Amino acid sequence: MPELLSLRDVSAAYGRIQALSHVSLSVPEGAIVALLGANGAGKSTTLNVISRLVPQSGGEILFRGASIAARASHEVVRAGIAQVPEGREVFREMSVRENLELGAHLRRDARGVAEDVERAFAYFPVLRERYRQRAGTLSGGEQQMLLIARALMARPALLLLDEPSLGLSPLLVQQIFGIIRRINEDGTTILLVEQNVGVALGCSSYAYILENGEIAHHGPSASLAADGAVQNAYLGGH
Repeated sequence: MPELLSLRDVSAAYGRIQALSHVSLSVPEGAIVALLGANGAGKSTTLNVISRLVPQSGGEILFRGASIAARASHEVVRAGIAQVPEGREVFREMSVRENLELGAHLRRDARGVAEDVERAFAYFPVLRERYRQRAGTLSGGEQQMLLIARALMARPALLLLDEPSLGLSPLLVQQIFGIIRRINEDGTTILLVEQNVGVALGCSSYAYILENGEIAHHGPSASLAADGAVQNAYLGGH
């Protein structure tokens, strides 16, 4: 499969604190790729650098073969990359409908937006039931569904998911990841940051492990899941 996204020796820092150091990874078109590691390893920073929310201090980021280093964050969304942030960052005082509309704010194709609202409801039927409800009154699982649906309203080629299972019950985690697989099967490439190692390796085809801002190990997800030494060294023995 051709590469949709490629990071080549990417570095980033917060002031004097080096957050990423020479990170290289690739995401083939049509794949689910997992980015794993402990808290503070640099996983969310990697997604934020791709989204241009955090500037890189070195290296190169290519999307569809072209550099996105000089692009603003809204230009990256327009190019086809959407991020689902960690932490249930819905617009709490706005309705589900208004949150979805904000996800499509860069688009001018009203008919396509209406079709994508229906697509979101097909993935997340509960959002149709909550359409006029304030987002802040949704459950944690429903808010996570809304975040993913809102990102899909930009009709991205690449979806960046940051800890979609955080704080959810095992049943909801299973449900959310079933939908993530469907989204991927329907043609959206996914780069997944996830601390639930078993779920992430079971969902993805390839995985990278970050340690202290550097790629410590990478390989096919099935191989990493079966490698006890890798599990114990980098993934807490999960």
